[in-house]
Amino acid sequence: MTIRAGLAGGAAALAWLVGVTMAPAQTPPASAGQSGPVLSPTASGGLSLDQLAMMDRVGDPRLSPDGHRVLYSVRTTDWAANRGAGSAWVIEADGASRRLPASEGGVSSARWSPDGQAIYFLSSRGGSSQVWRTDRDGQAATQVTALPIDVTAFRLTPDGRTLVVAIAVFADCDDLACSNDRLKAEAAAVSTVRAFDRLPLRPWDSWNDGRRNHLFAMPLNASGLAAGEARDLMAGVDGDTPGRPQGDDGEFAISPDGRRIVFSTQMQGRTEAFTNDTDLYSASIEGGPPVNLTDGNPAPDSNPVFSPDGHQLAWLAGRRENVFGDQAVVMVGNVDGSGARALAPGWDRGPGGLRWRSDGRALYVVAAENGQQKLFEIDARTGAVRTVTGDGTVSGFDEVGGRLVVARDGFGGPAQIVDASGPAGRPLTRHNAELLAGVDLPAAEPFTFAGWNGEPVQGWVFKPAGYVEGRRYPAVYLIHGGPKSPWTDGWSYRWNPQIYTGAGYAVVMVNFHGSPGFGQAFTDAINDHWGDRPLEDLQKGWQSALAGNRFIDGDRACAVGASYGGYMVNLIAGKWNGPWQCLVNHAGVFDVGQLMNAMDIATFVAEFGGPSWERADLYREFSPNTWVDDWSKPMLVLHGSRDFRVPIEQSLGTFSALQRRGIESRFVLATDENHWVLKPRNWIDWQQEILDWTSAHTREEAPAAEEVPARP
Repeated sequence: MTIRAGLAGGAAALAWLVGVTMAPAQTPPASAGQSGPVLSPTASGGLSLDQLAMMDRVGDPRLSPDGHRVLYSVRTTDWAANRGAGSAWVIEADGASRRLPASEGGVSSARWSPDGQAIYFLSSRGGSSQVWRTDRDGQAATQVTALPIDVTAFRLTPDGRTLVVAIAVFADCDDLACSNDRLKAEAAAVSTVRAFDRLPLRPWDSWNDGRRNHLFAMPLNASGLAAGEARDLMAGVDGDTPGRPQGDDGEFAISPDGRRIVFSTQMQGRTEAFTNDTDLYSASIEGGPPVNLTDGNPAPDSNPVFSPDGHQLAWLAGRRENVFGDQAVVMVGNVDGSGARALAPGWDRGPGGLRWRSDGRALYVVAAENGQQKLFEIDARTGAVRTVTGDGTVSGFDEVGGRLVVARDGFGGPAQIVDASGPAGRPLTRHNAELLAGVDLPAAEPFTFAGWNGEPVQGWVFKPAGYVEGRRYPAVYLIHGGPKSPWTDGWSYRWNPQIYTGAGYAVVMVNFHGSPGFGQAFTDAINDHWGDRPLEDLQKGWQSALAGNRFIDGDRACAVGASYGGYMVNLIAGKWNGPWQCLVNHAGVFDVGQLMNAMDIATFVAEFGGPSWERADLYREFSPNTWVDDWSKPMLVLHGSRDFRVPIEQSLGTFSALQRRGIESRFVLATDENHWVLKPRNWIDWQQEILDWTSAHTREEAPAAEEVPARP
């Protein structure tokens, strides 16, 4: 798992995060020097769009079995191809860090072999996603699997003799050839008509083609290559492992003796789309029907992990069905699921990324806490919880023999690999040090105010880059999505406040009610209250930020949000538009009832306590289209055509309403993007549209907005 750490910000934070004086330099990649944008700070000395787009993205640290070396991933930007490129790096025992030559052609999910003498990884260099292998020094790559269908995830058994791979297949097929033949037949068909009998229709950004992610076991020969047929460990199972659309290898685990596999999936048939109840199933690596271990819990069971001695199984168990933001509890029981007990049941945080400590005496989890995402250690016997990391965001970690490494970042800089075995933490990498040298990254200044019901609510204020005491600056109010996805002290490649500080803005961010990391009651407060309690927090947070920071010019401010944040921008347009010179709405919600019936998650109606026809008054009260008569402020609307989480019709409805009312507005379409804007050049153009819009409406003597004639 990866760990991120946020620091105070500014030059001191940057020095710590990139390890300017402490970490050894990286050996530059062989492909360094590729053509791309000019990487320089903004006019104010802050972070530019080009700099952020071209950064090395560091993560996924993996200690070698002896604990001496660290394998980790780096995602770079291939500007010419307009995409990301993955590579594997190793930190040697002497501290030197280098890119593995076998990375040419792309690498993802790099993992040590059990004996530490080889590295396995996924790559599409052969035309499809397959498992590859290289020696411990990463010199040459050899293809391990040559399956007719892409491999999406894998694990090795502890003895190194069997490879378990995840492949999307038709569940009624007896072998991979059958699935492959059916895919070819569908691709060759002249007619494009497709029929569906059940949900989900289109998870995330693609239409459901009827396949299921299944786990297959493949024997490995003495050279570590696949030898023999792939055996379906989920034969006949009408379920996915990993789950779609963004599951990973954390959803299945192999016992230390290599004989059993435990995986998380759903098997509710036609009602599957209407519940988030996943269960853990155990199956023999040799094959046979899986056995449900957690049938008694109607909420999600996930993230299974065997204890190092193989005697216990731990997992994360939800407490309530269909409650988004429900904090899971760590369960520990026998490997057959019996004798299960909750560890730290009273701990009021939401754990994720569960792993055993290598001595079996404790477990590690990550959890949001008060605007940070920290690593915690839970005693396996007593349930006592100990905080391992401080400020910042933890995005990955690994531990072997008492050595703990993490990937962590913060508002002050991007992720680095850090040796967290000691109390202070020692940076092991310094990626992006040269790129960020001299860049002004203003500190995040936390503040707390009394929000809804008088309860404390946390937020941050950032000064603009190049800040001069006594001057007043325009501001952007960044509103997070989810809605149960908090702002944490971390480095984002989608919504990074430093992009706005670099453009000369003060930035305000608030973790309104509904944000995780402040206790279950705080998160639950948004249920059935999408449109009032968070809005009250945002209103009070804005007033608090203005009162405590005289450099913010409240008369030159824009509210910016995406997804739920875009929903809130639409609601603000009708219910609180007074303070704003402009609004920015990416993938936001216009008609809540229509959204809940058309989005890719059928269980999301639980946010409103039921479907729109059962709670019509609540939906109407909190749906932005109810308040269009009061819209008046200029709005920029942005959306991706492949977005099935918030379908594009929501933004089309928003833009249509703006145009009909004669309100200055602009619609920006990314035809090949989903709920996120991922292609580097698209991302820069998309962000530039936002900066151009906010600049045009917050300059000191902005001309009067030209109104669009109202449509009849």
